[in-house]
Amino acid sequence: MDIHNYSRLFKNMATLEFINYTPYRHTVINDGEVIWECDPNLKAIKSLPMIFWADGVPWHEVNHWAHERATSGNIELKTVQDQMRHLHKFAEWLELPESPDWRHFPMSRADRVLIKWRKYLIDLRDKFSILAPTSTTARMNACISFYRHCSAFGLIDQNTQKWTDTPVVIKYHDTAGFERTLSRITTDVSIKCKVTNRTTVEEGLLPITGEHMRQLLAFARLNCTQELFLMLKLGFFTGARVQTICDLRVSNLDRAVPDPDVADLWRIAVGPGSQPHVKTKFDVSGNLLIPEQLLNEIKDYAYSIRRMKRVAQAPSENKDLLFITTRGNPYERKEDGKRSSAINSEMVILRHKARSAGLKFMDRFHFHQTRATYGTQLMKTLLPMGNLQAALEFVRNAMFHKEVSTTMKYIKFIEHTKRKIEVANAYTQVFLGLSKKIGNEGA
Repeated sequence: MDIHNYSRLFKNMATLEFINYTPYRHTVINDGEVIWECDPNLKAIKSLPMIFWADGVPWHEVNHWAHERATSGNIELKTVQDQMRHLHKFAEWLELPESPDWRHFPMSRADRVLIKWRKYLIDLRDKFSILAPTSTTARMNACISFYRHCSAFGLIDQNTQKWTDTPVVIKYHDTAGFERTLSRITTDVSIKCKVTNRTTVEEGLLPITGEHMRQLLAFARLNCTQELFLMLKLGFFTGARVQTICDLRVSNLDRAVPDPDVADLWRIAVGPGSQPHVKTKFDVSGNLLIPEQLLNEIKDYAYSIRRMKRVAQAPSENKDLLFITTRGNPYERKEDGKRSSAINSEMVILRHKARSAGLKFMDRFHFHQTRATYGTQLMKTLLPMGNLQAALEFVRNAMFHKEVSTTMKYIKFIEHTKRKIEVANAYTQVFLGLSKKIGNEGA
């Protein structure tokens, strides 16, 4: 595969569509006529994902899999949408000239469709660094789940050997500290998620340094849109996820209250119970802690002529959003399952400009690193005060962490970084001493 032509390979190929699904039932009347009517006992689904081949024909088997999962009541629609995005990539690959049919499972293991697909995914991960390890594993798992469904429903030959199942036992500790075991079935076509040795904090990402943060904000002020600049500041100084930032509304700012303990610090309610509701991961409720100066800055933006022009273009449901595009749309992913590319596009442009200006740390910068940076700086400030438990609880609440184990990563990262600096300093001293000794002997 030519990496330079990667994006061109999949033009005019299989598509992923999101439909509004209304369940119907049929009734056969006396003369044999079939009457279709809405089934009141089943719930309609907005944005049910469906895959169509390049010629417009639906991929019936994979669409049946999506329908069964979405209507089961046990799986969230968002999960089904994410898995269908993985299957969409599989469909695109299947339409490449050299790819086999999705039901191709000959006796030769190397020629089986899933073996070839597995090798392709591993190449994207290891050779070209296009896919993250977690995405690679999730993409293969989605395909395996689909094929299991096809076997169960007789949509593919059940006697064909597609892989070899292997039982595994996973050991873990429960909340009381007792060791438990969990039995699972894995396959020889699964892709293990590569675990990196580096110590990270938020979802495998590293924070940037305080100096790099200042350089980025100074550069962004002059080289990106005002909206992205303010989003970056909110990320760095409140630790909010991009999902939460993009769902903030002007009404939320107007309902902000002063922090009772810290001067010049305000609280904005988000999550379940906030008015109006602001999305948070896992629906964790809490308060964003925002400096008064930043709150005033985004309030000024909220009532600026620039934003009012955007409000004029927005439908009624978007008018109260703090950040909307020039066309009146939200910056983040919409509920119809389609991704809004606005914030992604602006981040790509900012990274390109920053690299050209010599800001090398921006080469792999992700918006989520603003949150990782906030959490690290906050924990660094609190740890020297001596009360570890209080620091953990404060950072956990400020970061909306569901589990305290996530907050603990910040302490581990800070300790790991401290040890690295100590080792580096010791090595430097030894190196300088050795260099001086060699220099003296040479003289």
